[in-house]
Amino acid sequence: MERGRGPIVAARERESVQILLPDGRVFEAKRETPLAEFFHTAFSDRTNPPVAAIVDGELRELGCPVTRDVEATPVFLSESDGMRIYYRSLSFLLIVAAYELFPEARVFIDYSVPYGGYFCRVEGRASFTADELARIKDRMRALVEADRPIERRRLSLAEALQVFASRGEEEKVRLFQGLTEDHLHLYSLDGFLDYFYGYMVPSTGFLQTFALELFPEGFLLRLPRREEPTKLVPPQRFTAVREVFTEYGRWLDLLGVRDVASLNAAIRSGQIEQVILVSEALHEKRIAEIALSLAKRNGARRRLVFVAGPSSSGKTTFSKRLAVQLLANGVHPHPLAMDDYFLPRASLGKPDERPVDFDSLAALDVPFFEDQLHALLRSEEVTLPRYNFRTGQRETGATVRLDKDEILIVEGIHGLNPRLVASFAKEDAFRIFVSALTQLNLDSHNRVPTTETRLVRRIVRDAVFRGYGAEETLAVWESVRQGEKENIFPYQEQADVMFNSALVYELAILKPLVEPLLLQVRETRPRIEAERLLGFLRWFEPYAGTTIPGNSILREFVGGSTLTEFAADIAGGHGQASPPRASDGAQRATRPAGRVGRGSRPRKEVR
Repeated sequence: MERGRGPIVAARERESVQILLPDGRVFEAKRETPLAEFFHTAFSDRTNPPVAAIVDGELRELGCPVTRDVEATPVFLSESDGMRIYYRSLSFLLIVAAYELFPEARVFIDYSVPYGGYFCRVEGRASFTADELARIKDRMRALVEADRPIERRRLSLAEALQVFASRGEEEKVRLFQGLTEDHLHLYSLDGFLDYFYGYMVPSTGFLQTFALELFPEGFLLRLPRREEPTKLVPPQRFTAVREVFTEYGRWLDLLGVRDVASLNAAIRSGQIEQVILVSEALHEKRIAEIALSLAKRNGARRRLVFVAGPSSSGKTTFSKRLAVQLLANGVHPHPLAMDDYFLPRASLGKPDERPVDFDSLAALDVPFFEDQLHALLRSEEVTLPRYNFRTGQRETGATVRLDKDEILIVEGIHGLNPRLVASFAKEDAFRIFVSALTQLNLDSHNRVPTTETRLVRRIVRDAVFRGYGAEETLAVWESVRQGEKENIFPYQEQADVMFNSALVYELAILKPLVEPLLLQVRETRPRIEAERLLGFLRWFEPYAGTTIPGNSILREFVGGSTLTEFAADIAGGHGQASPPRASDGAQRATRPAGRVGRGSRPRKEVR
């Protein structure tokens, strides 16, 4: 028998612990030393500090003490998870400072603004003045300079409910009363306790970059973007987005559902059917208004309609419902697929080079696309291309000719980009932006980000129609989001009209469908995302959703849409038309590989 390398002897437990970093460095300190202290020594770049860690495959706060030797991967401020923690912590800092100075005011963190930040409103008193907002900002700065600890505390459910009831936060009381657990974890800063469904930074000293600005009917909490975590993006106009959120807020008031507790109450009381019917009626009303506007404009100009929006916003169903309403107004729509105008794959890069970004406008044959648009709108006979996603070649499609009363509906992510149809006058095209801009939050301080709603939609859709697991969808989501930031959101204010595809009841429907998928995720990074989604979905009562209308936006994700084959019927309205395209699932599954370094999934599915 081969002898070991040395004798095994009894030893005392070390009083110190070590952490092993991904770069191979090892740091040692006394047992119970918080992760934050290790990282403060290990990482000197204070402009992009770690704000959390992955320890043994689990996301952990930096305030967690290290009790044994571990492998620890830092989560930096420049990462999505890091910036979410920063936003959440800064929201808490705002709430604490406002309460200390104006305890009669209730601050509501309402919705996000496109260039980084939240629109906030005040109840219980008039909106803050410029001087009052300056005082709040000064108090926030003082707390940051003092580097006060943000601590996680476990309270009994009765104690937590008493905290919120004493401050008149009835929506939190109603939300937490449904808990089956006997306790709740709250965060504490300067003696103020509050609930947040995600992690925080360990202390206020991490929260260096922010601003407060007056805004109509409230104020803005300005926040950095993760691309430049120490800078604030210059303000940008977001009039159209604000109008959509304002409209959706009116819809929520009409439905009597302003938060998740109200939605849960509607489900338990049986009023959810009425909520569904009215929600869908409001969608139909808005689509009918857009169609009527187009019908009135139709003629020599405005025969070109672009529909654009981020992934899982419901563009396909919206386009079909818009077509139905246009037909009802005597206008014949004709669909055109922007993706058929991709350049041949061979011309976009050599096989041994990095993959092509198919979300870039440069991947489209823009001159050819514009030439065909001009010819179609002159009612000339045009042979359309058809892109073969398997071979990466552009093939010959159907020959079509539009009659004078037909309009083109073009769905694609670049529909708002003015460089797409630079040879057209601005008034020649009508641009529609579609997105799910939800305003239904857990409570006054816990937002449900619009991105989360779209991600849940997509996970369900990928499982129902494409056979993908949640792990696959989560693995490419960051790539999808980056493409949206570069190619869609910068142009959203170019839209002539916006359609908000969010449905107040949808997460109650999607919850029982997505939870089993999320629970199957095993890989570390996707699993952290899955746990975060499960963390906020736990507050929604599930609902079977047997009465969702067949033409609902939601049917695009859960199945059962009555509009699945409608595109062929539209195309057959007038003159010659292209044959039906491949089904959505089959077409998207054959999309070429996508963005550099952002996963290898087909990119067609990111639309």
